[in-house]
Amino acid sequence: MSQTIDEGMRQSLNSVREVNFDGLVGPTHNYSGLAHGNVASMSHEGLVANPREAALQGLAKMKSLMEAGYAQGVLPPQQRPDLGALRALGFSGSDAELLTRAASDAPQLLRAVCSASSMWTANAATVTPSRDAPDGRVHFTPANLQSSFHRYLEPATTGRVLAAIFSDAAHFAHHPALPATPAFSDEGAANHTRLGAAYGDAGVHLFVYGRRAFGGDGVEPRHYPARQTLEASQAIARQHGLCEAQTVFAQQHPEAIDAGVFHNDVIAVGNGPVLLYHELAFRDEQATLDELRHKMSTSLIPVRVPLEAVSLEDAVASYLFNSQLLSNADGSMTLVVPGECQQREAVWRCIQDHLLAGHNPISDVVVKDVQQSMRNGGGPACLRLRVALSGAERDAVSGSVLLNDGLHGELAEWVRRHYRDRLAMEDLADPQLATESLTALDELTRILAIGSVYPFQLN
Repeated sequence: MSQTIDEGMRQSLNSVREVNFDGLVGPTHNYSGLAHGNVASMSHEGLVANPREAALQGLAKMKSLMEAGYAQGVLPPQQRPDLGALRALGFSGSDAELLTRAASDAPQLLRAVCSASSMWTANAATVTPSRDAPDGRVHFTPANLQSSFHRYLEPATTGRVLAAIFSDAAHFAHHPALPATPAFSDEGAANHTRLGAAYGDAGVHLFVYGRRAFGGDGVEPRHYPARQTLEASQAIARQHGLCEAQTVFAQQHPEAIDAGVFHNDVIAVGNGPVLLYHELAFRDEQATLDELRHKMSTSLIPVRVPLEAVSLEDAVASYLFNSQLLSNADGSMTLVVPGECQQREAVWRCIQDHLLAGHNPISDVVVKDVQQSMRNGGGPACLRLRVALSGAERDAVSGSVLLNDGLHGELAEWVRRHYRDRLAMEDLADPQLATESLTALDELTRILAIGSVYPFQLN
């Protein structure tokens, strides 16, 4: 009997694959410049956006990675504009009156409730695979995103979406978002990296924080806010049952945050045993590496990019480290970078001469056009939530959210049918935009077969 169990467990572990769940760009995609500390978002404020192009760019990236053999999933956007948020803040009247008054009296609030920021699903939640959890289930905690109002509006719907897709309690466990207070400020998987050997092997979880809420030495960024707290990262580790031997907590370098590195995934990316990072990613680089080496069951492969090769300015402008690092069957890895990496000579030279020619598993670089997202400060890695799933867990995923050619075609046609090709700031007050968005999202839930997850569907 024990041999049968051991063999079954071995097969289960060998079947584990990482699925990248990309966020669909929503119909209200715009450039409001809402994210303080996000240099790209702030610098493109007020530009005319193209929601249709943005969504199709995201779908094209998903399709190309699916065709290359990587497992790919889809997460829906949020309901926007969030008229319920405006009503909760004292605005009243019909939907049209609500939008008109908000545009006149509180234009920044209107921009916030129209934000399509949920496209960056790296911020949606923190995920622990079943291999690492004591109860053998995949654990999810939606990020509270309390550091900015436009993102604070997301967690309730995010939780419903995750619960609808990962609904089988035998395989998946869901936790509430942390208390939405500065002490437990949580930005999700953008500040979390799992390192190990294969996806089915035990991993070590690297949580990166910007500040301590209780105590600490006071060394924090001076210009931009540190969005993740140590206390939030520790709380999530406890929720998921992770022990001290499975976790490393490292402080992000304050200089990097002040340069526009608002999340760790803008300055470092990990996959398997590889940690690709900038010299100024961590406040104490050596202590972080030493602890990872001590706790990992396989050898850490650090790929360090020195400041002299890529400046912080170039790192932020190109989003070199906000790239996807993907495992291939032969043990090599592919780096999926935004097109902006080619536009920075130092960055492109680093990719060719330091990464591809270095002694590490990175053997290929793929360039993707996600310019509409990049202008708001989100690269390829921002657009996806990584979920390691066994074969049985993939079979237990509800709805039609795992991408195939048919679903891609249906979603692309859905976008072309419902999305505008031009959206300026003044368009956010158009009540027709709200109607178009709700109509599109109602149809989307039927395409993805996830049931009623939006407030307008639950009322």
